[in-house]
Amino acid sequence: MRLLAVWLLLLGRALFAQNWHFVVSGDSRNCGDVVMPAIAKGAIANKAEFYWHLGDFRAINRFDQDYAQLHKPTGPNRTLMITDYLANAWPDFIEHQLKPFGNMPVFLAFGNHDIMPPKTREDWYGQFADWLDAPIIKEQRLRDDPDNHSLHGYYHWIKDGIDFITLDNAGSDFDKEQLEWLHRLLRRDQADGAIRAIVVGMHEALPNSISADHSMNQTPDGIASGVAVYAWLLDLKKSGKAVYTLGSHSHYYMEGVYNTEYWRTHGGVLPGWIIGTAGAERYPLPPAAKDAIVAKTHVYGYMLATVTSSEQNPVQFEFKQLEEKDVPEDVVKKFTPELVHTCWVDNPAPE
Repeated sequence: MRLLAVWLLLLGRALFAQNWHFVVSGDSRNCGDVVMPAIAKGAIANKAEFYWHLGDFRAINRFDQDYAQLHKPTGPNRTLMITDYLANAWPDFIEHQLKPFGNMPVFLAFGNHDIMPPKTREDWYGQFADWLDAPIIKEQRLRDDPDNHSLHGYYHWIKDGIDFITLDNAGSDFDKEQLEWLHRLLRRDQADGAIRAIVVGMHEALPNSISADHSMNQTPDGIASGVAVYAWLLDLKKSGKAVYTLGSHSHYYMEGVYNTEYWRTHGGVLPGWIIGTAGAERYPLPPAAKDAIVAKTHVYGYMLATVTSSEQNPVQFEFKQLEEKDVPEDVVKKFTPELVHTCWVDNPAPE
């Protein structure tokens, strides 16, 4: 009976399912107040079901350029105060980067700058509790464990047979509790015929990627815990599930981030993308970028994902590069054309 129910579910999905979209990007510090409204405009135009932010909302260790422009002191002998910035950085992010999405659901992940001192995870939970405890997240959490009433930086939700998993590696590793939670979840997914794909979003790329110089490779615990997660996801892929991994942290776009000698000789290559292009200062590509499928730097943009009825490749990703002209007029007026142009050509300037 169970096999018949699964077969009927898959048949019904193939007959009646319609394609739908979601949008992903990360790293919106520095110029995110300028770039994120353009991402929101693209997400709305593509009728995205949700937006997924992979961390680093504000710089925290220094003034973001957009924030400094908006709060430029006007009186004599006045300077921006770091205490004011620390108090207002996240409300600024909510006002200028999240509100443009309107009623579209937004899912958030931790980035390393989001817990940079003096900010802490507890501060983050307090500021973003409404997002971490959104109905779809809370319902799934309690469905998994009726006694789990705690907020976490890691969570998941299921839509159309796809398990969307947000992980927390802002501290460059996965702690023991998160690893145990994820291992249980992936084993359930592997056994569940209704789950056809797993999409994992996190801030830092898993170890031994093309971006290894700026990833979980930076700490021994990061390497150990990240390699374990990679192996679990690879086992899931080999069992027949479609698996996709998304990260940011490095401020460029890259497809094929795990196509490295290490993973080619240690089990296999997972599909992986880096999409750290939501406003942060752009980084040069690493030398190994020649092995990527696509690699671009000094660009802003977002990943447009299309979910289809395909069982082999149900989620297809396309990078949507933004141009300066895509910034909404009200944003240009508020932050000035000069700041918008500076963000596009000098964040930093290409070599």
